[in-house]
Amino acid sequence: MVPASREVVFVDGVRTPFGKSGPKGLYAETRADDLVVRVIRELMRRNPALPPERVDEVAIAATTQIGDQGLTIGRSAAVLAGLPKSVPGYAIDRMCAGAMTAVTNVAGGISFGAYDVAIAGGVEHMGRHPMGEGVDPNPRFLSERLVDGSALIMGMTAENLHDRYPSITKERADAYAVASQEKVAKAYADGRIQHDLVPMATRKAAEGWGLATADEPPRPGTTLEGLRTLKTPFRAHGRVTAGNAAGLNDGATGCLVAAEEVAGELGLTPRMRLVSYAFAGVDPEVMGIGPIPSTERALRLAGLTIDDIGLFEINEAFAVQVLAFLEHFGIADDDPRVNPWGGAIAFGHPLASSGVRLMTQLSRHFADSPDVRYGITTMCVGMGMGGTVIWENMA
Repeated sequence: MVPASREVVFVDGVRTPFGKSGPKGLYAETRADDLVVRVIRELMRRNPALPPERVDEVAIAATTQIGDQGLTIGRSAAVLAGLPKSVPGYAIDRMCAGAMTAVTNVAGGISFGAYDVAIAGGVEHMGRHPMGEGVDPNPRFLSERLVDGSALIMGMTAENLHDRYPSITKERADAYAVASQEKVAKAYADGRIQHDLVPMATRKAAEGWGLATADEPPRPGTTLEGLRTLKTPFRAHGRVTAGNAAGLNDGATGCLVAAEEVAGELGLTPRMRLVSYAFAGVDPEVMGIGPIPSTERALRLAGLTIDDIGLFEINEAFAVQVLAFLEHFGIADDDPRVNPWGGAIAFGHPLASSGVRLMTQLSRHFADSPDVRYGITTMCVGMGMGGTVIWENMA
């Protein structure tokens, strides 16, 4: 008999430091699956009350599922990490929302009763596997005008979003980007980020072994004056630059998700409870507005309004995308509830991994703010989608 729906909780989350993609980046000669293995092992190390055989599923996302991000990476990483071979696993692709979808997928299984405990996360090694590698878009997309040609180039979709929101100027986007860099620098200085980073061994043939202990992408000291000088590669005299967008990055994330009563039985301490989630589609050429309808739907499903939300973790694929969300909901650009420790413009955005970074940071904010009841993790998604998960504080 199928059990009644169960409450789903987020127990713990970790990630590797994020690196810059390319031959000089932290992980230039490190395998993507080894990043995931390190995350899984750290989750198990930090939660010794969880018997490995009680993990019922390992769901790992990757946008480019070839090479060392292929071979059903959830299963292959679970075996490589030393989990019992009785633990199954699988791979997920929803582009940027891969890890978010991994969490919502296993959460549905937990609520239904198919799982008690699961590991969910994501990885992207954009240095080894550039976005779009091996992809063969159907010519009908353009020949039948199903989408505008700009829909397949994320930077151009951000320029389109600037067109749709003329109030979001380049100066406003640059100011938001500077604030993100400043918040990340302060969070590092205050020791807020380090707890959830798992040190990752690296190796380069020419340099030997190294140890990644901090994110590589942040640019402390970024100024408005400096951002004004950057090129706009997606459009002449455009507004999107390398300074007000996330870069190309490598990294992995993972988290433990469980049924609330099972977490209690095993002695695991949950940080937050899943309230609702939603995904939504939008015109692909303005994919950055995706978090707006997905958030509206998630709020409706939860019986909440935007005024009930006390904390927001919004993925900063582009500054304009975050600002469009804030403008739609009447939230100030500098609202302290939004990305308190900064976001992907500084941390980096290894595509499929970022959703769990948002969740892990939200859980930390909840611990610091016991008076806040509800928080949101939300992100835009390539090919015109948005994803939102609403969480309840259990601090």
